[in-house]
Formats: sequence, structure tokens, C-alpha cells
Amino acid sequence: MARLRFLKDHLLGVRFAVNVFVGTAVLWVLLERFEETNPIWAIASMISSTEPQIKKAERIARSRLINAAVGCAIGLLFVLVGGSSAWKLPLALSVAVLVSSYVVRIPTMWRQAPITAAIVIAASLTHRSRVTGIAQGLHKVAEVFVGCLVGLLVTLLMSKVWPLPTDEKSGR
Repeated sequence: MARLRFLKDHLLGVRFAVNVFVGTAVLWVLLERFEETNPIWAIASMISSTEPQIKKAERIARSRLINAAVGCAIGLLFVLVGGSSAWKLPLALSVAVLVSSYVVRIPTMWRQAPITAAIVIAASLTHRSRVTGIAQGLHKVAEVFVGCLVGLLVTLLMSKVWPLPTDEKSGR
């Protein structure tokens, strides 16, 4: 029995490694076509969204997308309101945490809301231009969304190519 458990756990790790390999390759090829795009945000998002088991992957991707959208909206709101102040960042991140925790109430990946708000606001603060910052921030957020979707699609594809016992039982 212990051997079967080890083999099952071992194969989950191998499956996760294959998911990450395929997802990274897809993102690299896809994003390489865009000039001056560093795929690190998309790859990090893909890694945190991919999962060997479909049910978990769907829950993570859904939560990540919703909380990223919340963080993006809050980040944009803070960039558009008021001047350029470093105090916007901690205040906006705190608001993103509160909205994610008490309004959205999807605890899986709720850290994504303040992370995404930080991406948007930091781009604006570092470029010292509202328009350039918004454009750069939205570009990075789009990469997060693409990475998340690729992670989920790779998981779904791998469940067809290499079904795990848990996938077969759920009919997926």
C-alpha cells in the first residue's frame, strides 16, 4: 500500500513538471511574438494556475482570474485618482486585501488582488506617467491572465493525454 501511495504521489510531481514544461514552452513561443515582452508574469501565473488535478486547477484559475480582475480595477482606480504618491501603493494594496477578503470572499488566491494592484500602481509610479503606467500595468495584467488561462488549458489537455485516476473517476 505504501508503494502505491508513493507511486501515485511521484506521478503527480512528474505530471506537474510536464504541465510546467508545456505551459512555459507555449507561453515563451506565444509571447516571443510580441516585441519587448518579458514573459515572467505570464510564466509565474501559469505555474501557480497549473495543477495535475482538474478540479483543483479549475478552482485555482477561477479564483486567480477573479482576484486579478479585482486588483486590476483597484489599481487603476488608485492610479486615476489623485496625484503621484508613493503612499498610494500601500493604501491601494490594503484596500485590495479588504475587498478581496470581505466583498469577493474567494479565499483561494486572494493574495492575487493586492499583487495585481501593485503591478498596476508600481508601473505608474516607476514610469512617472499616468498614461504610460496604465498601459504598462495593463500589459502585465494581460500577461497574468494569459498565463492563468494557459495553465488551465495545459491541465485540461494533459488530463486527456495522460489521465490520472482522480481524473477518470470524475469523468474528466
